[in-house]
Amino acid sequence: MRTVIMAGGRGTRIASVASDVPKPMIRICGKPILEYQIACLKRNGLTDITLVTGHLGHFIREYFGDGSRFGVTISYYDETTPLGTAGALYKIPGLTEDFLLLSGDTVFDIDFGRFIAFHKAHDSRATLMAHPNGHPYDSSLLVTETVPPETAGGIPHNSHKVVRWMNKEDERLWYANRVNAGIELISPALLAEAEKSLTQEKVDLDRDILKPLVPAGHIYAYDTPEYIKDMGTPDRFYQVEKDIESGLVQQRNLSHKQKAVFLDRDGTLNRDVGFLTDIDKMELIPGAAEAVRKINESGYLAVVVTNQPVIARGELTFGQLQEIDNKLETLLGKEGAYIDALYFCPHHPDKGFPGERPEYKCDCACRKPKPGMLLRAAADFNIDLSQSYMAGDSGRDTEAGQNAGCRENVLISDSFTLLDFVKSRFQETQ
Repeated sequence: MRTVIMAGGRGTRIASVASDVPKPMIRICGKPILEYQIACLKRNGLTDITLVTGHLGHFIREYFGDGSRFGVTISYYDETTPLGTAGALYKIPGLTEDFLLLSGDTVFDIDFGRFIAFHKAHDSRATLMAHPNGHPYDSSLLVTETVPPETAGGIPHNSHKVVRWMNKEDERLWYANRVNAGIELISPALLAEAEKSLTQEKVDLDRDILKPLVPAGHIYAYDTPEYIKDMGTPDRFYQVEKDIESGLVQQRNLSHKQKAVFLDRDGTLNRDVGFLTDIDKMELIPGAAEAVRKINESGYLAVVVTNQPVIARGELTFGQLQEIDNKLETLLGKEGAYIDALYFCPHHPDKGFPGERPEYKCDCACRKPKPGMLLRAAADFNIDLSQSYMAGDSGRDTEAGQNAGCRENVLISDSFTLLDFVKSRFQETQ
């Protein structure tokens, strides 16, 4: 598979770090950003690379040449006039098959094999890599389709089909922290479809191609907790430098075993109000966002696993539950924190509630203290449970962690909060 890297950025916002080279050539820990990208591609067997250059592009050619020094093959397309983030895709010769598209100012370490397999399995015309970050409020967000329970074997699931694209200036209230990471797998058929409505050579990939084609239903989002961070500002540059030095960037690649902190929701992250059915009562416990942020910084995944018998009891719909969880993610994001995944159990074994839904009245494998949700997360994200923690406010939580084989299972209370736990275990990593 061919990889196209847009490497012509001027880097006006990061000029204080370096202004005499193109942004992809800014050195971090002794190497240009672009060299980290090429090394990751080579590790994944993606060695056919085209670099789209522009501003000060000769620096890139002089450094990388034909790519042989780096174990890859590099060709170039030089923009004599700026063509936007996608205009060059209509001019590069030979883009006749699906290709990987990257921005040259992003540091990442990704298991691209998973990404490509997902793209092929969904027969997608464009697959967009998505991830949570600590500033979703100023990022482009992707909303994906939830298949209703009556067509999903009794439990709703995410089809991963993108149904809405929210630019950072679009009005939004509560939302899942699913940020467009700027890494895409693109089919030439998608470019051909978009070309029908283009009237200009300078083309913005997001606004002119991807977003307008969302309604057609051929665009999918691939969620990953792997390390992806753009170098658009000095603050982000210095954070990435720190993360490279600590080994965090490489460790988050899903080909490596991950470590996680599994978190109960009610009474651990948000105030316990009994069965939470009113979105207005979703309020974070003081210090919870700081605790999650410290987990994010530690390199552990933050994974929520929550029993939600309100579904089986008929007190909440799946859509209403999603909105409550969206509010949780939005509130965390406003404080620079994020969860990497959320799993919920909709079942309840007891009967006799007015309005209950009999199809969810069962003795399932996912309701804590059973470990089903933790085991599912471990399979999804290659998590080493023996090196992971479970934190919650009831014995069901700690027992679930024990049943899953977690390293330690911590009981959260008013006198020992999630923040207390995190500080006691991860303060040394900050």
